[in-house]
Amino acid sequence: MLGATESRYIEKKSWLSELAHERELAFRENERHLETEYGSEEEWLHCVTKEFPKFIPFLTRKCGVEFHGRILEIGAGAAWFSAELSKLPKVVEVYATDFSPKLLKEKAPRVFKLLKAHAGKIIRMPADFHRLDFPDNHFDFVVASAVLHHAVNVRTALREVRRVLKPGGKFVAIREPVWPLVRLRNRSRTQRRLVEAGVNEHFYTLEEYREFFEQAGLHLTVHRVNLATGVKYLFDQMVNGLTHARYAFVATKRGR
Repeated sequence: MLGATESRYIEKKSWLSELAHERELAFRENERHLETEYGSEEEWLHCVTKEFPKFIPFLTRKCGVEFHGRILEIGAGAAWFSAELSKLPKVVEVYATDFSPKLLKEKAPRVFKLLKAHAGKIIRMPADFHRLDFPDNHFDFVVASAVLHHAVNVRTALREVRRVLKPGGKFVAIREPVWPLVRLRNRSRTQRRLVEAGVNEHFYTLEEYREFFEQAGLHLTVHRVNLATGVKYLFDQMVNGLTHARYAFVATKRGR
């Protein structure tokens, strides 16, 4: 990897586990999936270039996460998270993995250029987060953005995350939809639309997520996410958990 300037792609002949959701794979490789998820490709590009990168300083400054070493991203899609992580000086290598080879081959390189990633640090390869093709105790961090709620079995996915993490390593999960105390109708409509499109979509409460992490043997710390500023920041602080619920999950692997 030393001196490389381009991201490397690793071909895999077989990567899907018995839990893989074939309809979701088809959806992610459909040309219009971004329109279904984001409303338009323009909105997706706005999120990727303007909104999502705000998470890195939030995680480092507000959550005390110091990214370093070798990192695995699961469910990476177009891999904006990997792109941002590659720019951090203490990050040596990032594996960006996803169900969809098409997203990794076609969308990710475009995102790397848009975000000015250190692409030479990034390796792209198809992978199913229910059964990761990596050794035990291999990564310093595993990261995910809006991934766990797509798992057919969240416990299985989290146990795989724990297996590939080094002792003391951390799993950082962001942008997971969490049911607020007031369940709004538009959330139910969104879930129904995505399920009809072929997306394996589930919404869980914060307590359910806590239980998933505990059962997987990961020590979880939950941080409220508020990326706003000024008056909007104060308002979001008051209603987070009531009308919406935005959290970052930072979990540590203890022991072996």
